[in-house]
Amino acid sequence: MHAAGPRPRPRLAPATRTQVTLGRALPVLVMALVVVADLITPDAERLDRLLITVPALAAATWSVRGTIGVGLVAMALRALLVVGRGGPSAEELLASEGIILGVTAASAWVSAVRTRRERDLAEVTAVADVVQRVVLRPPPPRLGPVELHLLYVAAAAKARIGGDFYEAVQIPGAVRVMLGDVQGKGLGAVETASVLLGAFRSTAYDAPDLPALADRLDEGLARYAAWDPESDAAERFATVVLVELPDGGDTARLLNCGHPAPLLQHGTEVVTVDVADPSLPLNLAGLADSRHRVEEFPFGPGDRLLLYTDGVSETRDRAGVFYPLVERARQWAGAPADQVPELLHRDLAAYGDGDLDDDVAALLVVRTGAQAAPEGPR
Repeated sequence: MHAAGPRPRPRLAPATRTQVTLGRALPVLVMALVVVADLITPDAERLDRLLITVPALAAATWSVRGTIGVGLVAMALRALLVVGRGGPSAEELLASEGIILGVTAASAWVSAVRTRRERDLAEVTAVADVVQRVVLRPPPPRLGPVELHLLYVAAAAKARIGGDFYEAVQIPGAVRVMLGDVQGKGLGAVETASVLLGAFRSTAYDAPDLPALADRLDEGLARYAAWDPESDAAERFATVVLVELPDGGDTARLLNCGHPAPLLQHGTEVVTVDVADPSLPLNLAGLADSRHRVEEFPFGPGDRLLLYTDGVSETRDRAGVFYPLVERARQWAGAPADQVPELLHRDLAAYGDGDLDDDVAALLVVRTGAQAAPEGPR
């Protein structure tokens, strides 16, 4: 039997940490203000009654012991203030102290429930982090002659994983990259994305070309649907863009299955890489007879290719105008490649007024011209 380790504590964003700090200071501040105000006001104005709120305020951020301690301090302060003014009888004092004691007990229970839920949330968050590292791990910063720079934001509140997915692998003689978007949101979209990621990782190394790789991704979805008929993976489709970057040349090959066209940057020029006859999205191939068409285009050292999902291109401002991605990409043409994802993230958040309604994934692929040691399957 393995010994249980310490429970993970919730990781707080800077804004949340500030709120917690202020919350912890609030009971102390209230006690200080009540004492000062009670001492300088006439006897008719008994502000010491406000001390009853102190343990309730402490329950929001303090531990159980801290909440009890704050409540006892509030009781002592009120007793001192009342006795110092020659206040009510001993029976009335005990009654008022009993009220604070009861509020303190209730507040301690609330603090215990809150602390337990925070621990549960920390454990769930830790599990989600592990799942993300396994299912949707960040790509390596470099594969062969290619650099990879990622932006990934899940739209669901508190989510680590969404319906957008990506992967990159180095095979003998080339680097293969996939970026896609599953129809819909929620756990069903995550399930479909994980199936496609697994299919890509298991077949990208031995598929002879991109059309064969796309067919195997489709087959992976079909096999999964047959294995688990109750899953809604069979009902969802996914748009995908596949890219192959040969080591020995200055070209790139692209196969687009209903996905937004990538942006190609050569110098300061930015253009979309349109495919004359794009393939249908995955899981829809059976609806029509079509063959995958691969687009080959120049892609030399220093060139950049931005793959993205519609969470980027379909972000709207308050007037309903779509995000001008091509225009922004031209503005960032001279920026270091590793800064582009953060520039895009900040600009999207500002353009959408801080509200991103869809998952956002963008992968900037840069050909450096220099080779790196090949990596095995990840």
